[in-house]
Amino acid sequence: MLTRRALLKGGACALAAVAAPPRFLARAAAAADGRRKVLVAVFQRGAVDGLSMIVPHGDRDYAAARAAIAIRPPRAGDAGAAVDLDGFFGLHPALAPLVPFWQSRALAVVHACGSPDKTRSHFDAQDYMESGTPGVKSTPDGWLARAAMTVPAPRSPFRAVALGSTLPRVLRGDAGAISLASLDRFDVRGTAEAAVARKGFESLYEQGVHDLLHGTGRETFEAVRMLKSANASRLAPANGAEYPRSRLGESLRQIAQLIRADVGLEIAFTDADGWDTHVGQGAEQGQLANRLRDFGASLAAFAQDLGDRMTDVVVLTMSEFGRTVAENGNRGTDHGHATAMLLLGGGVRGGTVYGRWPGLARERLYEGRDLAVTTDFRALFGEVAGRHLAIAKPATLFPGWSGGSALGVLS
Repeated sequence: MLTRRALLKGGACALAAVAAPPRFLARAAAAADGRRKVLVAVFQRGAVDGLSMIVPHGDRDYAAARAAIAIRPPRAGDAGAAVDLDGFFGLHPALAPLVPFWQSRALAVVHACGSPDKTRSHFDAQDYMESGTPGVKSTPDGWLARAAMTVPAPRSPFRAVALGSTLPRVLRGDAGAISLASLDRFDVRGTAEAAVARKGFESLYEQGVHDLLHGTGRETFEAVRMLKSANASRLAPANGAEYPRSRLGESLRQIAQLIRADVGLEIAFTDADGWDTHVGQGAEQGQLANRLRDFGASLAAFAQDLGDRMTDVVVLTMSEFGRTVAENGNRGTDHGHATAMLLLGGGVRGGTVYGRWPGLARERLYEGRDLAVTTDFRALFGEVAGRHLAIAKPATLFPGWSGGSALGVLS
């Protein structure tokens, strides 16, 4: 659990890695009680190679299957090798900014996680993961939308927000979720103020509001008013945090602004594509390493920016499926089955890789080629919904599922 004491205890390594000023950790001791919990979901679209992201260097079949793209096992003095986590698993070296959070037990991994459905279609697998109903295409809403409807009142028009130009499948439903292309698209100045005085606030936004807020109903203008009043877009990153100038970095920066502005955010969603590495995947350097470098730096900046507020936040990462164990003839990997998912933040029982490792020997692979799923993604998502968002019966968020064994990844 990321307690105030844990933050203080882990301070030295966090400062070394993210260059935060000393007051960042001192603030943790004075964190406010009673703040609402926030879940931030990050979707790695395209099927991330979990075997390169979280490297099973202790499995002797790993390197044998990947002559050109295996990540080197940890070795003292080798900064380009995997960063050892527990003697068996390691982080891809591009994810080094996340090491302090692992060491302070704020970061956990769930490996061999995924869908029980056997599809290798990106479209179908993403749909199943966002609806929370593997194998069923007719589910009308997303599991995060159902979660937002279940979270106890009081509710804000910003209780469920996606950063992006369209509302994702996972937040479609009756929750009143909105998608924001950008927090700073509207700025009332000069003649615009006169227009508001003459015709009312709505007149200013009648042309542009649909470009900014793609919601599901009547809360749009209330949300715009609240956003303007909170002035969230003016909040600069705190604690010396520097976000990558990427789509993911910008999205997480704006989610942090909404959290710090206290507009009532409970569930946030963003995504990052580019994980479909069929050709020229690379190892310690290359295409995948570049994506992971942005991914790790964006998550680390988000946690640093929020400082002590991370005690109330959990970041959950997900991807529709993993990649083949063996590399293909193009020094890439094809569509697979299980992958690795991360949790970062308050209440996370970090410093541990969760889930049963099925092994990479050929006879243990799914359909003779893929890492087998040993943790249904609904078990992970349900635990996050139940223990972090305090949803009493999280299994009901996933129609047709009766629940599974607790992972224990959250306190």
